Amino acid sequence: MRRLPPTLAPSHPAAWLATWFYSGLLPIAPGSWGSLAALPFAWAIAAWLHPWALVPAAAVALLVGLWAAAVYIRHDGSADPGPVVIDEVAGQWLTLAFVPPHPLAYALGFVLFRVADIVKPWPIGWIDRNLRGSLGVMLDDVLAGVYAAIALWVCLLLLRSLGLF
Repeated sequence: MRRLPPTLAPSHPAAWLATWFYSGLLPIAPGSWGSLAALPFAWAIAAWLHPWALVPAAAVALLVGLWAAAVYIRHDGSADPGPVVIDEVAGQWLTLAFVPPHPLAYALGFVLFRVADIVKPWPIGWIDRNLRGSLGVMLDDVLAGVYAAIALWVCLLLLRSLGLF
């Protein structure tokens, strides 16, 4: 299990928001844990309001994430701390904003977002390498979410045309 920086109290809102309720502290692949932890929230927002409500929710996660990641970075000292996963939350929510809350859509959206976040196609990789601070932490995942949303929409159109969704 990863740990918070010693100077960041576990009760500090930036600690639990940046790590998305400590999911980023789980061992191995914190980004995947953060994306997975974002799914129940996405489902609730989409089911209670509308899938498109995930767009303003992602915008809020982006704004809150800019602050929380900056606080975490200040305490941790690294440019892009692994436990900070609120960026995955914002990107995952954008990925799912244009599809219904459905297990297949969410599973495919999870995989597509993780692929976009790991592979980092242009300009995501450039952003990841060149933008520092909380903006760099947040922006590459938000853009990965946009790419994954487009890929998910195309995949679901294809699955619908084949009668599989």
